[in-house]
Amino acid sequence: MRNAIASEWLKLRTLRSNLYLLAFSLLSVLLCAGLAYMVSRGFDGQTGDDRLSFDGIRAGLGTGLPVAYFVMAALGALSITSEHATGLVNTSLVVVPKRLLFLFAKIPALAAVTLVAGEVLVFGMHFAAQAVLGDRADQITIDGTTLGAGLSEPGVAAELLVAGAAMPLAAMIGLGLGAAIRSTAGALVTLIVILFVLPIVAQALPNETGAKMASFMFETLPGQVAGEGAPGILTPFAALALLLAYPVVALTAGAVAISARGRAGTPLLGGGMVTALLGAILVIPPTALGGEAPVRPYGELRAWPAATSALSWKSCGGDLECASVRVPVAWSRPTGRKISIEVARLPATGTHRRIGTVFFTPGGPGASGIETLKQKGAVFTALRRRFDVVSLAPRNTIDRGVIPFGCLTSGPWITLPAGRADYDRLAARNRASAEQCRKADPEYFDNLDSASVARDIEAIRVALGEQKLSFVANSYGGAVATTYARLFPEGVRAMFVDGAIDHLADRAMEQRLKAEGVEGQFTRFAAWCRSTTTCALHGRDAGAVWRGLTTAADRSPVPVRRSPVVKGKQVAYNGFDLKVAAAPDLISPGPAPDFPNWQRFAKAVEQAVAGDAGGFADYVEQATKSLKVPLFRGMSMTHCPDGLGFTSYEEYQQLKARSERLSPNFAGNELWHSLGCVGWPTPVTNPPTPMPGDRLPPFVGAGTWTDHDDVASIVARVPGSSTIRYNGPGHGLYRSGNQCTIAHANRYLISLRPPAKGTTCQPPPVE
Repeated sequence: MRNAIASEWLKLRTLRSNLYLLAFSLLSVLLCAGLAYMVSRGFDGQTGDDRLSFDGIRAGLGTGLPVAYFVMAALGALSITSEHATGLVNTSLVVVPKRLLFLFAKIPALAAVTLVAGEVLVFGMHFAAQAVLGDRADQITIDGTTLGAGLSEPGVAAELLVAGAAMPLAAMIGLGLGAAIRSTAGALVTLIVILFVLPIVAQALPNETGAKMASFMFETLPGQVAGEGAPGILTPFAALALLLAYPVVALTAGAVAISARGRAGTPLLGGGMVTALLGAILVIPPTALGGEAPVRPYGELRAWPAATSALSWKSCGGDLECASVRVPVAWSRPTGRKISIEVARLPATGTHRRIGTVFFTPGGPGASGIETLKQKGAVFTALRRRFDVVSLAPRNTIDRGVIPFGCLTSGPWITLPAGRADYDRLAARNRASAEQCRKADPEYFDNLDSASVARDIEAIRVALGEQKLSFVANSYGGAVATTYARLFPEGVRAMFVDGAIDHLADRAMEQRLKAEGVEGQFTRFAAWCRSTTTCALHGRDAGAVWRGLTTAADRSPVPVRRSPVVKGKQVAYNGFDLKVAAAPDLISPGPAPDFPNWQRFAKAVEQAVAGDAGGFADYVEQATKSLKVPLFRGMSMTHCPDGLGFTSYEEYQQLKARSERLSPNFAGNELWHSLGCVGWPTPVTNPPTPMPGDRLPPFVGAGTWTDHDDVASIVARVPGSSTIRYNGPGHGLYRSGNQCTIAHANRYLISLRPPAKGTTCQPPPVE
């Protein structure tokens, strides 16, 4: 055996064509550098969000890797086909009459040479690509990766080492094919089909089918073995098994072909058994190979029966699949009356190995996450390469049919009490209004707090069979998500809070954050108005005009001239009414550079100064079907049990006085939701309670001018967390499709690496 191996080593190192092949393999390095150059040129030619749409080249192996594998496989094929071509195989078999020994003696020398050459090539490809990309390599892309990935990135070094270690396997494929086909041309053509043609065919197939087929191609397997971010749906064990199966099958075929007649059964049986064993790994569940298995319910739900053992998904339009989960109306009575919670899923597309489930918690409170998946599902496209995206129509969705829809979307007009008597009258009015809705189903009405929704989500997690959930929490959905994190910290894999309110802040901090947000936005509005001739208040001090209007309206409310006169009175706006009506337009000005909502606000102010509040009433009525902003009982039925109300009249007085000091232009506006809870008939069941930050993974938050500080306050409670500051207006960045925010969020959700502190996103350039 030793002499046979030594003779094969002599053949390998003295054959001049082998040196030429190894020299030719350097083309792979040039190809990788060339690909990086093309990506760099394209990247430099784009600006803004267009740069985020690039596909990253990860470790930079790209088109060079299959070329390197082909060279090594050709080296293996030539080591035996050249002997057949020259007739020297007969001499070799005389010297080494045992045919299988003759074949397998070639393996050690081939493996040693191709392993060393392979590792040198792979790291050469990587460093060449990184050098060409330069600083561009750190550019984040929409799929959560970067344009290039350095050795410090998780999984990159492992991917390079595995890719280099696969070079001897490619050589074994070539050796086996060469022994089976006995023709250099035939072996090379077969290698071209395996390494080049089949991957091209896979790319030409529809996305999901092609991506799955591409996972089985030889050059994609090393990245899947490394297990960090490379495309492909196979587990590391399955990818390794398939990687080994390629040379085993090829060598088995070669051994059968080269064996003497009548003795082919032995190599066929041995190779077949090994191939079958490796193939079995492809279909064995990951849990049997040491993967994670679903765990039993934990936390508060552990003592309660799971809502259901599985979900029966049915198509409900496009890619969307729908199901339902049965949960208790009152989680304090788990064996009592049940209701159905509708759930929807955008399944993972299969282009990458599935990580788990991202759960979208909608805002509102009471907005339907199912409607978000229907209307905004495209924003999750990149994320779906790695996750199922799931959401629900929560129990506090106002159109569930349990409580009349019209009841929940309307209510009395909220006033700013001037004294105890006004406060008591507001309490009586709110209570009577809430009881009108509550009488339809008191038990249901009393269990619409965010903690009940969070427990519903835990029941869904159990039904999904997921060990943990990753969250994208939008707006008031942040209250649900942080409540879930408090109740079920072990169920949180990742938490991205987007424009969320800080349900955990004390009232003084909450008031300060809101006042700073709205005052900062008013300052921006006034500056825009000074510099924009189309602003109705251009040429005047917009701040002075607004403050004068609201102060005068508090003394003598401004009538809505078009409104009907009832008992000698028209609908009229006092200063508080004007602030509540104006706040949405002020916070969300609309697209630059026209800022249509700011234009509308300025015109409404001008009209009100002239004695008619109809400009405000017009757009309030469009949104609410009411001439003034009403109490939305459907929102209060969650706000109030979540503890957003005042604890006493004295607390209201203190906050009102503090608001006047903090917010000269919008004093009292931030108290509006809390005033809706004055006199509310149901108790506080989900008060602000700290999360167990030491038991949670780092959070990531994102926020605009007006809500970043709220988000920062939330994530600061969990060590290692960070935020993304969007230097522009708006609310809900992921849902609205902001590409920069989505890219950073996806990177975190996929890799669990929060962005660097101080990360910012800029608005797209104005055209």
